[in-house]
Amino acid sequence: MQTHPPLKWLEDRSSGVLLHPTSLPGNQGIGVLGDEARAFVDFLKASSVRYWQVLPLGLTGYGDSPYQSFSAFAGNPYLVDLQPLLEHGILSPSDMEILHRLPRDRVDFASLYRIKWPLLRLIHKNFRAQKRAYLPNYGRYSDFLENHSHWLEPFCAYMALKERFNGAFWGEWPESCRDYGNARDSAYWSETAQARDAHAFFQYLFFGQWNLLKRYANEAGVEIIGDAPIFVALDSADVWASPEWFKMSVRGKPDTVAGVPPDYFSPDGQLWGNPLYDWKALEDDGYTWWIDRLKANFTTFDVVRLDHFRGFYNYWEIPSGAENARSGKWVDGPREAFFKAVAEALPEARIIAEDLGDIDHHVREFRDRLGLPGMAILQFAFGGDANNLYLPHNLKEDLVLYPGTHDNNTSRGWYEAASAKERDHVRRYLRVSGEDIAWDLIRAAFSSVCRLTIVPMQDLLSLDGSCRMNAPGTEQGNWQWRMLSDQFTGHPSIAAYLTELANLYGRKPFHNSPDQDAPGS
Repeated sequence: MQTHPPLKWLEDRSSGVLLHPTSLPGNQGIGVLGDEARAFVDFLKASSVRYWQVLPLGLTGYGDSPYQSFSAFAGNPYLVDLQPLLEHGILSPSDMEILHRLPRDRVDFASLYRIKWPLLRLIHKNFRAQKRAYLPNYGRYSDFLENHSHWLEPFCAYMALKERFNGAFWGEWPESCRDYGNARDSAYWSETAQARDAHAFFQYLFFGQWNLLKRYANEAGVEIIGDAPIFVALDSADVWASPEWFKMSVRGKPDTVAGVPPDYFSPDGQLWGNPLYDWKALEDDGYTWWIDRLKANFTTFDVVRLDHFRGFYNYWEIPSGAENARSGKWVDGPREAFFKAVAEALPEARIIAEDLGDIDHHVREFRDRLGLPGMAILQFAFGGDANNLYLPHNLKEDLVLYPGTHDNNTSRGWYEAASAKERDHVRRYLRVSGEDIAWDLIRAAFSSVCRLTIVPMQDLLSLDGSCRMNAPGTEQGNWQWRMLSDQFTGHPSIAAYLTELANLYGRKPFHNSPDQDAPGS
């Protein structure tokens, strides 16, 4: 007898928009969790869009990639809106003037690093000096510390020690600090007390504002899709505080690292360098670390996209110290045992499997047995023959369809850079001129059989390749794109047209209206 897939959830037709909060408009050098974020929610509601998809929200390090964070649990203080802190009396308007001089069309991470951290520290200093117990609507600070202590305490210790040792990798710290337990007994513990409290306060600000924004979105019928990278960074609080969950015989030196094998596009493969999990140790512990991580994710988000899903089936294991990924080998992942534990701990979990790239039928069958929706990209559909899996006539209902993702060019940029063969194919297939290719692909996505389609904000604005979010394999200029205020407010017709498409193709939102029940009713 066929059993119901344990994690199946995607049953309704709907749509979403992909926009990382850093890309929101505003005058604080980066998109923040304030008025502009709520205005974006209002836009989604007016557009009959159900989902807002974001990238990982963690604190970023070198390279500014949200996929290389100092913690799998912490939020990014760069996203904290400072305007409410003026209103709460722990920051003055003159303090923020320098922040307003930063560019508005891109994120200047280097300048932001020099400017925003001192402002955040000033806010913490004033909060303590004024002997406050809470900020309005954020909850009591002491309650936040207690409720998040399992990850917050090691994270704050890691960040404080990292600052103490001038940003060095934790494997290069003094011997007494390379272990979380030993660090608590070291002379550096009392020395870093204020810094630890400051980082805890920054998280209090982030989650206080995020929770308000998420509540605003959910009350408007908009749900948030988050993103959880499968691997964590070696230089992170996660590996420093819990090395027992990783294949690492010597502290700070992984036995093997993550990557992907050589292919047509990359003859040496990709050497990511992330430490690999000790799945046997995790299994023996009931996958507690992962369950805690996912519980935190599902408190922060309504739906979670698991990045590099195939790594749960099998992953490319590369010897530490290898020059490239050629010497790696495939190793079995935790497979059904892991997701059985997830389903038991989180029976209402809604997960999207990021299954792009070199995926064989074994991985797809594994995904289908779990009931998880996978992903499809329209930009990958053209230039070949009629058997391409991403062509609309080959798509399946249990898929999330994108014109492109954060790793792709914008649709307009893709078309302008595509070969003549690809451009001819997409024009003939969609029966369009190609003069408005971004919207041609949006319409194709909305009309597809896929139950969920998600469109990057750049495509709604028909922006060219200079506005792409990330170009994989390049080290400079990524993650910087921002939407300008006049771009956002200057296209009121977009909301009306998206609503028309939603009505035409049956992509209904969960909005409160006389003829529609409220979410969860």
